[in-house]
Amino acid sequence: MRRGGVLRCGLPNGGRRMESAKLHENLIVIDGHCDTALDLVGSSYANPAMGPRDFLLRGTGGHVDLPRLIEGGVTCQVMAMFTNDENVAEANAYTKALFSGIEDALSRTDRLILVRKAADIVRAKREGLVAALAAIEGGEAIGESLDELRSFSERGVRLMSLTWNRRNAIARGVGAEGSGGLTSFGREVVAEMERLGMIVDVSHLSDEALDDVLSVARRPIVASHSNSRALCAHRRNLLDSQAERIAATGGLVAATFAGVFVDKDPAQVNLSRVVEHIERLLEAAGPDHVGIGSDFDGFSEKYGVALRGCQEMPKITAALLERGHPEQTVGKVMGRNWLRVIEAVVG
Repeated sequence: MRRGGVLRCGLPNGGRRMESAKLHENLIVIDGHCDTALDLVGSSYANPAMGPRDFLLRGTGGHVDLPRLIEGGVTCQVMAMFTNDENVAEANAYTKALFSGIEDALSRTDRLILVRKAADIVRAKREGLVAALAAIEGGEAIGESLDELRSFSERGVRLMSLTWNRRNAIARGVGAEGSGGLTSFGREVVAEMERLGMIVDVSHLSDEALDDVLSVARRPIVASHSNSRALCAHRRNLLDSQAERIAATGGLVAATFAGVFVDKDPAQVNLSRVVEHIERLLEAAGPDHVGIGSDFDGFSEKYGVALRGCQEMPKITAALLERGHPEQTVGKVMGRNWLRVIEAVVG
């Protein structure tokens, strides 16, 4: 069931611009997914030729670094640790190396803090800091070991996507051939993540695996970077009914900027089209269950560019206000919904 239409009203253009800048400055802004950890160790997904870059310095390449997060008013950046196909056999060690890259950045500045609980994000906003929430993209990182899951949790990981597009010991990813959803071990993983206070991320799951997770989840789950399949018929996007069922867990769907999930035609990939996806998700899931998951540093720009980097996040706030969305809804989409889920699951 879709949850109502989209309100469209507005102020004169100048008034809207001033209003959006002030509102954005005051918001808790949370981006639920980026792949920048790869760039920190010289394994960039979007630009393989680029060597390691310093997260603390403003870069001319990539999408995310600390200076641009500050410029963009981002309170919390979820930092995904993704294992590509070439490194699956060593996924555990590779993920730990990525985490070391994040920890190195944390150790060299007092402007960046690691999120261990929701209060760390609130503190970051209050003190003008940026919070980094460590996440795993693809359960290959834990292999077939709940002990490895617990170890990552103890180190500070607070979110894990169960698969990437592949099939692993936990579930079948959306790109894997054949059938099958969540495995028996996968059910144990979901239950243990819920016990540990780790957020279950269902982006990249096959439809069958998503159905299985929804049948066993007892706490809010998220799709950290997925758009509306009704607007862009990509297998990684979600049906309205799937977004609604994720919302029913208390979770959220986070709209992404990756061009292939925004529109099949790269020429149509722009800010307005991203906002259309946000609006469709709002209709399907409701205003309490939609967020942002940019996928910055995790997509190729040849498929179209909606935003050039995290410094442009205020444009989302402005566009939502321009299209008549209430400030309360804008605040929820830009970060309050993510904060609520983090509070509910992580504590």
